[in-house]
Amino acid sequence: MEHAVVIGGSVGGLLAARALSGAFEQVTVLERDRLPDGVAARRGVPQSRQAHALLARGSMVLDELFPGFVAEMLRAGVPAGDLQADCHWYLDGRLMRRAPSSLPVYGVTRPLLEHLVRERVRALPNVTLTSVAEVTGLTLRGGRVCGVRAGDDTIGAGLVVDAGGRASRLPFWLRDLGYGRVPVTSVRTDVVYTTRHFRYEPDRLPFAVINAPYPGMPRTGVTIRQEGDRVVLFLGGILGAEPPVDDAGVTTFAESLPGPEIRDFLRTAEPLDDPVRMRFPASVRRHYERMPRLPDGLVTIGDAMCSFNPIYGQGITVAALQALALARTAGAGRWHTRAARLVDVPWSMATATDLRFPQVEGPRRALDRPMNAYLQRYRAAAAHDPDLGAAFLRVSNMLAAPGHLLAPGRLLRVLLSPARAGRGPVRRRPQAAGRRG
Repeated sequence: MEHAVVIGGSVGGLLAARALSGAFEQVTVLERDRLPDGVAARRGVPQSRQAHALLARGSMVLDELFPGFVAEMLRAGVPAGDLQADCHWYLDGRLMRRAPSSLPVYGVTRPLLEHLVRERVRALPNVTLTSVAEVTGLTLRGGRVCGVRAGDDTIGAGLVVDAGGRASRLPFWLRDLGYGRVPVTSVRTDVVYTTRHFRYEPDRLPFAVINAPYPGMPRTGVTIRQEGDRVVLFLGGILGAEPPVDDAGVTTFAESLPGPEIRDFLRTAEPLDDPVRMRFPASVRRHYERMPRLPDGLVTIGDAMCSFNPIYGQGITVAALQALALARTAGAGRWHTRAARLVDVPWSMATATDLRFPQVEGPRRALDRPMNAYLQRYRAAAAHDPDLGAAFLRVSNMLAAPGHLLAPGRLLRVLLSPARAGRGPVRRRPQAAGRRG
């Protein structure tokens, strides 16, 4: 095949270009923003200044798409650790039992991750990255996409990939071309979150601290060690629980969290920048797989198809999984059906967690209530049983299906666990921080 065009040069678009580079003679990435030459947050990706998480499955897929990528991250100074042994996880206010595991965690910032991916893609001989090139529409011939319009130019293509992110214009283009409206599912959480960086001080914090929100506690607080001897602080709230940006307010917010680590760290922490705030009204899934018809030669990937609640850090990993599927199929066949299957599980996990809050707007299923009751007992039991914690992390990192939590042995241990299944936090002194990456 001759030419593929990718709309959008963020992580999803770059991964799509890598995926198609083996099947097309030429791949062109069109990005409306100006792409930097080095490591820098971009205006076109406002969330790039916020804290990011790379799930274990995501790092493995990136290493498959770009052999040696994880080693390259480490050479760039990205710290690494054990996801269970080196991190303090507070689930429903309870500290998960820590133990060594085979799950890696990497403290990489979004600008560095995007830079490393971008440089790998730039090195591909048949891929061209074009900055300041805004796509304004599709061109069709006989029910098939044959290119895009960019300014006054028309660029021909045998395949067009929409990786335009949450701001994708594809639904409007399809409607104007007579294909109708794209069905959408949304779960409204009104997330507001802030990020700030502090100087890393050895032995002051474990590799990461994660205070997950739960009914009665609509706030979250996370710290992660990152490259450049930094610690990133992420404070978030849903349903109106907005984190403040002034020092006194941040301290008060941290004191309300179940775990004491962030509160204690902030007492003497040295800030390196000012807080940056961002709003995320709702998780949105566009169901292209439900469209009665779509033009051939069209692929959608990443946030352009599904944007997740940023608290769960799933977006990059899902885009990487879709890119891996794209590399194997070159977008042939029922792409949107195949891509939707890759979204089903992470979407269900994230939205089911959000819908535990009665005030959150979104479609609920009959099985949500009994499953949430079981998972509430599961999280309580994981405070004492490290195998349950390891299984939980494997599922949340997309290394195992949710049914992994219902294996007979785990089911029995959850039901027989002496841990109370109540929602209230159980605060206990954190175990030693463990080994450092």
